[in-house]
Amino acid sequence: MKKSVRILWTVFLSGVGLVTLLLLMANFGLFGKMPSMRDLENPEADLASEIISSDGVLMGKFYAENRSEVKFNEISPNVIHALIATEDERFYDHSGIDVQALARVIFTAGTKGGGSTITQQLAKMILGQGRGNVFIRSLHKLKEWIVAVKLEKNFTKDEILALYLNHAPWGNVYGIRNASRTYFQKEPIDLKVEEAAVLIGMLKGFIYEPIRHPKNAIDRRNTVINQMAVAKQKFLTPEEAEKLKAKPLITNYKKIDENVGIAPYFRVALAKSLKAWCSENKNPKTGEPYDLLRDGLKIYTTIDSRMQKYAETAVEKHMPVIQSKLDGYFKVGNREDRLWKGQDKVIESAMKFTERYKSLKEDGASNEEIMQSFHKPVPMKIFSWRGDKKHEKDTVLSPYDSIKYHKQLLQTSFAAMDPRTGEVKAWVGGINFKWFKYDHVTAKRQVGSTFKPLLYTLAVTDAGYTPSTYIPGGPLTLGGKTINTRGGTMANCLAWSVNGAAWHLMAVIGVKRTIEFAKQCGIKVEIPPYPSIALGAAEIPMLEMLQSFTMFPNKGYNTGPILVTRIEDKNGNLIHEFPISQSKQVIGEADAYTMVRMMEGVIKMGTARRLNSYNIPAEIAGKTGTTNGNTDGWFIGYSPELLAGAWVGCEDPFIPIYTSNSGGSEMAAPLWGQFMQKVYDDSKTGYGKVLHFEEPTELQNDPIYADANFDDYFNSADSLMVDDESNNLNDFFKQEESAQKSHAPDSATKNKLTGNKKDSIRTDSKNRTSKPANDY
Repeated sequence: MKKSVRILWTVFLSGVGLVTLLLLMANFGLFGKMPSMRDLENPEADLASEIISSDGVLMGKFYAENRSEVKFNEISPNVIHALIATEDERFYDHSGIDVQALARVIFTAGTKGGGSTITQQLAKMILGQGRGNVFIRSLHKLKEWIVAVKLEKNFTKDEILALYLNHAPWGNVYGIRNASRTYFQKEPIDLKVEEAAVLIGMLKGFIYEPIRHPKNAIDRRNTVINQMAVAKQKFLTPEEAEKLKAKPLITNYKKIDENVGIAPYFRVALAKSLKAWCSENKNPKTGEPYDLLRDGLKIYTTIDSRMQKYAETAVEKHMPVIQSKLDGYFKVGNREDRLWKGQDKVIESAMKFTERYKSLKEDGASNEEIMQSFHKPVPMKIFSWRGDKKHEKDTVLSPYDSIKYHKQLLQTSFAAMDPRTGEVKAWVGGINFKWFKYDHVTAKRQVGSTFKPLLYTLAVTDAGYTPSTYIPGGPLTLGGKTINTRGGTMANCLAWSVNGAAWHLMAVIGVKRTIEFAKQCGIKVEIPPYPSIALGAAEIPMLEMLQSFTMFPNKGYNTGPILVTRIEDKNGNLIHEFPISQSKQVIGEADAYTMVRMMEGVIKMGTARRLNSYNIPAEIAGKTGTTNGNTDGWFIGYSPELLAGAWVGCEDPFIPIYTSNSGGSEMAAPLWGQFMQKVYDDSKTGYGKVLHFEEPTELQNDPIYADANFDDYFNSADSLMVDDESNNLNDFFKQEESAQKSHAPDSATKNKLTGNKKDSIRTDSKNRTSKPANDY
């Protein structure tokens, strides 16, 4: 044998030996852990963290990749044909590695396509590989070959295709089912040839995504169709291919419903809380912080699935009724045109969050072209209570008008909690999570007259007022603005939400003391130091308002909300148990009971008397709230066992509710009533054991608290002049807002700061004069 031939054979055999050695080393995990067959079939599927309700129902999962798997026979042949024609036309001929394609890559330096088979690409996805220098990628290739051979050995070709399509990414959407639902609103089995070609074309890169890059997408789609015609299987005839390529690009894009499950708004808020917990707690097996998306945690929440359902049902029943009234209000005259006059910036801001705007910007469209696009009517789906079962309706609107339409939809928030333990039992952050992701439970909105019970509580604890204490009426001046107000007993004024009485109490208690007390009661947001907080000018989230009310049914003890009771690992071992919320006493039991009795009057004969029509067996108390300009309606109420709050309003606070409404009583109280009735009708919820507020021993013989006397207090007023929370006090708020912006105190504050002893608040009724403000 010639020396040159011997050298050639030596080099060849050495190369084969080296590759074999590297393959063996890779197979035994020397270049990184190799997955087991179970991992290959279902990688990390069991590691999603589960969210479980207090009654043991799976609410949903947290995971890194949102997949919804399908079987091979649930995938259209059009998808299979497009995939094979484009990625691996000899798929059914090889055993995981296509030697012919590999040789082509070597001799053409990859200029005529890659050599990875569908099976190798699946192996690459399972291993999570794809990046690195030439040396790293060479080692990756060896591992991919080994895994590809194992896959071919243990799965049929059809199973490999199904695995590939179930694991393939379409941007942030994983799996053919989710991709099909997202871009065409249909199951994979129903995809047409041109639709399948669009999706398979996207696998080459997100630059072929049809919504943001329609021109690239249609070019890539046609390339895939061409391949289906020229592939050796001849999936299409040339004539069929030409007809399909001539079709326009048509999609039906809608982000997949990410929240099939219970309490979607709650789960988003929970995720934020749990991520903070994970960062502070380490997994003992890895020494790293827990991974919420991959560690398979079992999270036991306080949400009761039945009560959550009742809350959502109440929203579904009540919101269409008041939406219909609002729609009718805007149809009269040119009210809608007047509403949007001067609000162009609001709509333009909303435009920038749309996919249409982002796509046009990326394609280099000018602002003028973008605006023209938004004013052109197009077929679309909108949210509508008059639509189908999903509350969706097909229509033709310009994107600009659709923004205005959706902003005129009334939104809501509803939450319920146990006032003793702090456990949150229900959480609804909007009318429909698929369409409206913003969570109004966590949003700050003006609270209106629901703030008044805090002020009245201070009148009881600090000023010694009782339910029978007379609050004078007459002309009242605050901040340079005068209104006429009636007088009455404190019980009567709270029941009817008399604004003048709240102004008077603010003069007696003072702004500083009121804010201090609100903080004691769990309100964490900044409260503006102005007298208008007496009427609820402060913007406070729902849960903070609920916490401030816990002291009433909880005998003077304030309790914060909790969302989670315990966390277990994937094997059910306890990792962390959360204690019941620690209560702190903020007022005495007798004072709490006094407030309960007065707040019962709100329902018995006051602003929330419509709640008497609901069959709620327990004693109930609460407070309505309506904000300036009728933009927000509130009701927060409680029984001896359960506390709940409801808010209704449009997303943008400049949009008013129809002027003929009766405020929080009409807008929010029915939500509360429907929910409470359902809860008490269902014995499985565990509520109904305590039906009456417990009267403290020290008050049992006090004549003030006798039922007959209380009825007199509720009806004692010196005038029938209307003065309730729905009165428009716009001038008061505007003046204070102007003072705040200029960092200048209002006139009442000036009197205090400059030492002016002249009363900053004055009342004249039956020769009674209130005290000046203690502090502002």
